[in-house]
Amino acid sequence: MNINQHWLTGIARIPSPNYNERPDPADISLLVIHCISLPPGEFNNAYIDQLFCNLLNPDDHPYFIEIYQLTVSAHLLIKRDGSCVQYVPFDKRAWHAGKSSYRGRECCNDFSIGIELEGTDSIAYTEEQYAQLAAIIDLLLKNYPKLSKQHIVGHCDIAPGRKTDPGASFDWQRLQKKLSTLADCLL
Repeated sequence: MNINQHWLTGIARIPSPNYNERPDPADISLLVIHCISLPPGEFNNAYIDQLFCNLLNPDDHPYFIEIYQLTVSAHLLIKRDGSCVQYVPFDKRAWHAGKSSYRGRECCNDFSIGIELEGTDSIAYTEEQYAQLAAIIDLLLKNYPKLSKQHIVGHCDIAPGRKTDPGASFDWQRLQKKLSTLADCLL
């Protein structure tokens, strides 16, 4: 897997219409980890793709009546089995963070990459997801010089009180250990 013209190679692409230009395309300096499942707590279906492409049918599930008109996206989704879908190229502004702030900077979509993990705040993420997330973060750190391991946050960190993801089920130490292991392999 590599990054070519701001797209990951070797993974599925489902382009979302829910993005626009960044104010400064060179200012990609934050990674935001999210979680999503549609319907809540259900995995391995096409509903996330449909939501991010404005194709979610409100008749498919009662919960969808509340969300089908949202115009949202993330750059990337990592499914439970570790497979990935990219919706927005990394140099564009995906609409993942909403009202947000990081270290005094508002509108985190302007300068961040949003990565969704298929999951919930309360169900443990899979080994495949952690391995894939670490590998992708490693690639992003190598390709976007303003990114660093110190600027990887949860949605809850940039929208406290409004968002809780990736939740208590996300093991930040496990991710850091995987990132350190990848760095050690390169020495």
